[in-house]
Amino acid sequence: MRGRVLGMAVVSAVLLVAGGCADDGADTPTARPTASISSPSPTSSHTSAPSGPSPSPSKPPALGTVPPPWLGTRVLPTTGDGYGEQRPTPPALRNRRFTLPDTLPMLPGTGFKAVVTDPAPAQVIARSTWAPGCPVGASRLSWIRLTFRGFDGERHTGELLVNSSVDDQLVEAFRALWDADFPMEQLAITTVAERDADPTGDGNGTGAFNCRPTTGGSSYSQHAYGLAVDVNPFQNPYVRSQNPYEKGDLVLPELATSYLDRAAVRRGMITPDGPVVKAFAAIGWGWGGAWNSLKDYQHFSQNDR
Repeated sequence: MRGRVLGMAVVSAVLLVAGGCADDGADTPTARPTASISSPSPTSSHTSAPSGPSPSPSKPPALGTVPPPWLGTRVLPTTGDGYGEQRPTPPALRNRRFTLPDTLPMLPGTGFKAVVTDPAPAQVIARSTWAPGCPVGASRLSWIRLTFRGFDGERHTGELLVNSSVDDQLVEAFRALWDADFPMEQLAITTVAERDADPTGDGNGTGAFNCRPTTGGSSYSQHAYGLAVDVNPFQNPYVRSQNPYEKGDLVLPELATSYLDRAAVRRGMITPDGPVVKAFAAIGWGWGGAWNSLKDYQHFSQNDR
């Protein structure tokens, strides 16, 4: 197993294993693993009212900046094709710009950093969707821990499981997203429970490897090879019809219908001339948002499929 840390100067290889379909400060090139409280004075039982004006109540957070309490819990009715029923986007998600809590320890430093472990540790494979029969062997998958910019503007740490043949390329693509201050909600490895869960239509995890067939098909997706990445799926949905309420339409995630208006650009959206398309084009990957037969605005893949 080889580990390497990637930030601006190459660091010696160290293997660092942590438990646990993009945006540097003290950059090092990509490296692979590796107040005291005073006791109150006695007072009499009489308490004086505070002097001066009463503090004004704090303003509630702007709509879309805090995840609604029902996120991921409201299961949609299932249609005949097995997907959730298409629904209008709830107001709390029409300008979605919150970041979910990190699930990994923060990587050290103040800027972009990536730690690549190749091959991925067995415990990481075990919590992914990989199983015998997937079209790529577990030994050909790399585990990338990397920093990214959240919608809160802060530095966060996430993870990707990718084909080892493209791990360095993807680190460079996500470094470009960091440099461009492009925000993401969460970078995570898809689990079997998440892949097979009943549809809630509100997921938004940026991810890569997922052992599943193509949407609406029977052949393996490029995600099943670790050769595709989905970026902010809610802001950049899969669209089989430009009218989400026509018979035979499909929008995924199912509640992301407000993001079909690609002219109303909001944070986290991918645009043809924006930093995400440029970052992936720089490593030779194609964008599903440029397809003709359907649009997969979240999707980037090595073979443009």
